[in-house]
Amino acid sequence: MKLPPHIKGLVFDCDGTLADTMPLHWRAWQIVTQKHGLQFPIDRFYAYGGVPSRDILRTLAKEQHKSIDHIAVAHEKETTYLETLSQVTPVHAVVEIAMENHGKLPMAVASGGSQDIICMVLDHLKIKHLFGAIVTNEMVVNQKPAPDIFLEAARRIGVDPKDCRGYEDTELGLQAIRSAGMEAVDVRTML
Repeated sequence: MKLPPHIKGLVFDCDGTLADTMPLHWRAWQIVTQKHGLQFPIDRFYAYGGVPSRDILRTLAKEQHKSIDHIAVAHEKETTYLETLSQVTPVHAVVEIAMENHGKLPMAVASGGSQDIICMVLDHLKIKHLFGAIVTNEMVVNQKPAPDIFLEAARRIGVDPKDCRGYEDTELGLQAIRSAGMEAVDVRTML
């Protein structure tokens, strides 16, 4: 895929964009929310794509008047998800773009996931080396749909956000890319 000449850097979300992880995350969410008596319908799961687990859990607990340690339960959810790491597969259409541009353009990952887990996923897929920066939820204050994570990714690869193209699979993520001043690509249209 030929990129327009003004594009000087690429920024990719990970879950659902580079890695086909969303069904595995959904399974982990079902196990953990049922255990803790929380309602979390699938449409809401997809609407929260890109939001850190701890923030989702804090919101669900508050809305449903449940008393949980949202940090501990977020760790529990991630541990449950990691048990399925061997089942993670690449989103081939998107990974091909990254592979085609490796060594030609600076590239970064901008994910609402945690650093440890995103790095494990990228290592599992054998694509971590493609990216000059991996920016995750611990590295910014404001999460998607705020532009912070994409702005930080552009800063770390040394490319002005207006010269970057961002790839995402969720509405919140696409909103964050556009708010950062980047060109946005909805990978769902490529699949």
